[in-house]
Amino acid sequence: MGESSASYIRTVQHLIEKCLIFNMTKEECMDALSKHANIKPVITSTVWKELEKENKEFFETYAREREERITEMETMQRIQKMLEETAARDADNEG
Repeated sequence: MGESSASYIRTVQHLIEKCLIFNMTKEECMDALSKHANIKPVITSTVWKELEKENKEFFETYAREREERITEMETMQRIQKMLEETAARDADNEG
């Protein structure tokens, strides 16, 4: 592998790390890098898989915490909807 190839892979790795900061899935990251950095999804996927192999515990924790955040957001949305519905009923009963 030439120096330019190694440099390119490091660049892809760096961009994947940025995607992780934004809590993206592998698919979201592949799409983002394809659109915004002109990196082929197969390259992003390959580098992501290698990172997963090298950092298994991190990615397991990342996936678990991401799922927990999604569940928390869904719960907050349900609570917000209930509050809005209650407020609307109260307004209807007052009027």
